[in-house]
Amino acid sequence: MGSTLGEILMREKLLTADELKSAQEFQRKHDVSLGSSIIALGLVTSEEMAQGLSRHLGYPYINLDHFEIPPEVVGLIQADVAKKYMIMPVQRIRSFLTLAMVDPTDLDVIEDIRFRTGLSIQPVIAAESGIAGAIHIHYGVSSALRPKHVIEDIELGEDSKVMIVEDNDEELEAAETGPPADEAPVITMVNTIFVDAIKKGASDVHFEPYEKTFRVRYRIDGVLYETMNLSMKFRDPVLSRVKILSNMNIAEKRLPQDGRIKMRVRTEKNARKDVDMRVSSLPTIFGEKIVARILDRDMLKIDLTQLGFEPESLEIFKRAIARPWGIILVTGPTGSGKTNTLYSAVSTLNALEKNIMTAEDPVEFYIPGINQVNIKEEINLNFATALRAFLRQDPDIMLVGEMRDIETVDVAIKAALTGHLVFSTLHTNDSASTIHRLMNMNVEPFLIADSVILIAAQRLVRRLCKKCALPHKLSAKMFQEIGFSPEEAETVTPLQARGCEACNHTGYKGRTALFEVMEVTPAIRDLILARAQVKDIKKKAVEQGMTTLRRSGLIKIKTGTTTIEEVLRETVKD
Repeated sequence: MGSTLGEILMREKLLTADELKSAQEFQRKHDVSLGSSIIALGLVTSEEMAQGLSRHLGYPYINLDHFEIPPEVVGLIQADVAKKYMIMPVQRIRSFLTLAMVDPTDLDVIEDIRFRTGLSIQPVIAAESGIAGAIHIHYGVSSALRPKHVIEDIELGEDSKVMIVEDNDEELEAAETGPPADEAPVITMVNTIFVDAIKKGASDVHFEPYEKTFRVRYRIDGVLYETMNLSMKFRDPVLSRVKILSNMNIAEKRLPQDGRIKMRVRTEKNARKDVDMRVSSLPTIFGEKIVARILDRDMLKIDLTQLGFEPESLEIFKRAIARPWGIILVTGPTGSGKTNTLYSAVSTLNALEKNIMTAEDPVEFYIPGINQVNIKEEINLNFATALRAFLRQDPDIMLVGEMRDIETVDVAIKAALTGHLVFSTLHTNDSASTIHRLMNMNVEPFLIADSVILIAAQRLVRRLCKKCALPHKLSAKMFQEIGFSPEEAETVTPLQARGCEACNHTGYKGRTALFEVMEVTPAIRDLILARAQVKDIKKKAVEQGMTTLRRSGLIKIKTGTTTIEEVLRETVKD
């Protein structure tokens, strides 16, 4: 296969002999196909390769983005086989299966698929990127939860290996007793969905009804993946089961509701794992959409050194949290890891001689030795009320989930100016713009300058899978455009995501944070008092050594932690 593909690309004048030789060396070194090696080195794009093969071999070239592939055709080939060979079934007419391939000269693959399906194979050529995209859309991150497999499992009465822990501590151990004889199949389906999501490290499970289908998606490493696409007959039973588990009112379908599930899962190693879920229902035009946020303590990192701080930024952050008083703000959009950073900070300070109190909406993880309060707006227990109560509880350190209004900000500033260390969050784009956000909330500049001691902006990016990442060849001009210096542009060798079994064929595994830590120095304080513009505050902070969000991303590109695409998605050029 390798020599044939190389020769064809050379005849099509897409590849030189020297380039083919370097691609073959890359292939041997990284144990990948020749086609993947050529594309990874940037010698030929996947589209150019596909069209060149089509011209030379006479096989039709197709763009999979323009094809609607029926589910019954997708089901003819298992996900792991499609990913292994980089193929996609497209259409079946009687005993003939149209198969999209990167290299139709690979007769071993054609023979294997013919044997597996019992059908005659008609190859067509598609770009590798197009096939990878089709696999992602039709198979998702896991073949274990395709509808056919789940329904088969339910019909066989498989043990779901999960128990629901009630608030009154009564327990039902499904893994030990097995499901009751009259247990509805949908109970097993819901349990299977939750267990699989937990094992895959998902942070959220989305149950989404549409006009003709009922979709289930997982959010893994910040990205949503479709796992099931069921018929509408599953909608009401599944949603009702989730609402029952969450202690919601199943009769109420017109108003949003919130609930909670406590679940104990039996892992593959026969160990028990406790997981909390926050559940939210929202009425849509086709039924209720339910989202379950999985609060898995094993996924929580409370070690500051493991969050993604650069060494210089970490030293500044540690120096600030060691201060006896002042306000420390962590900023960023929803889902950027702010809570994790705050938990890490207060856990670092957690000691017998400290009285640490938190007000959260809601409390996500229990930390021994810290007094945590759940905000309940319906009884007027808001952040400002909780903060005032904290001040009568002899606190040393206080954590406020979010500064949503001027009342909360006012109490926090007074607490900071009277000898308390206060942690909180705001939704702003970067560190410098946080100053103007506070001013827009009618906070006087002198109060900001006197109380705020540090602002840390952050974003989450996906970590590259160490087992399958490949070098990414780009021009020095491109590197300079995204922020690298001319000297760095000549030496940097970034990596790109490829995908393997270890990372569910996404190319990524886990996440890390980009940090921009701005210490409120005397020079910054003077700019705040002068109501300076955001760009001037940021410029001064950079002059004093602040690592910006984009620079933090560039450092992680250089170290092979993440990809250029992830950094460009989450940051803007300085």
